[in-house]
Amino acid sequence: MTTDVLPQGTRIGRTALRVADLDEMSGFYRDVVGLSVLRLDDTTAVLGVDDTSLLVLEGAEDALKRHRAATGLYHNAFRVPSREALGDALGRIREHWQLGGASDHLVSEALYLTDPEGNGVEIYRDFPRDEWSIDDNGKIRIGSDRLDLDRIEAAGGGDARAPPGTDVGHVHLEVSSIDAFRDFYVDTLGFEVQATWPDAHFVSAGEYHHHIGANTWHHRTGPSNGRGLAWFEVVLPETQALDALRDRLVGSQSTVTETDEGIVVRDADEIEIRFRTET
Repeated sequence: MTTDVLPQGTRIGRTALRVADLDEMSGFYRDVVGLSVLRLDDTTAVLGVDDTSLLVLEGAEDALKRHRAATGLYHNAFRVPSREALGDALGRIREHWQLGGASDHLVSEALYLTDPEGNGVEIYRDFPRDEWSIDDNGKIRIGSDRLDLDRIEAAGGGDARAPPGTDVGHVHLEVSSIDAFRDFYVDTLGFEVQATWPDAHFVSAGEYHHHIGANTWHHRTGPSNGRGLAWFEVVLPETQALDALRDRLVGSQSTVTETDEGIVVRDADEIEIRFRTET
């Protein structure tokens, strides 16, 4: 097992979805999630907050619906900076869409829904770190308790847009094997395990509760394909961290592709991860 870990300041950047109906999906992420459309053309929509892009929608009208056995996205998780912003999100969901679930995770308060093409979406806000629950082994305790939606809704101010400070806090994947996930994301890439559930792992850099989640709850067996997650991005704080990661990958069985921004690799389920440094 490698002793190299990703540094403090590592974060999730953009995520990208392969979609069949670009207009409908753009409208959902604008009106329900509250992102602004930063760029839109015949094939691509880029959405985000202020001038920061968070989500790329890649239009592919002929893309097949994701097969029920295919690995890929469980949910994209958009993190808002306050309970007020979470209350605004709940108001938008109730006005324009349907809430699928809600949880108090002991480290965060989260709302769940599904976009028009079946991709999971989480909108959440973190509790202060000094309020996070830690177990007897020093690991972060991530629970799934009932969330008081009346209190969340009462905190909202009716804003139609997600505020500055909104980002992609984490990405949760459906994988074919937790062991293979751990081998790649922990032993090779350098994320650290923060919490485990039955058939699920939560890993991060810098002791965040999780930047990436993975589960096998729906017994996915095949590689990611069709509509759904196209790729996601991990942003490293410095060039040295990218160089160290590149060295670790060269010594593994992974194929590394160099790009103008950084490097691209694929995990055991052919999910594409793009690494770059802060610009």
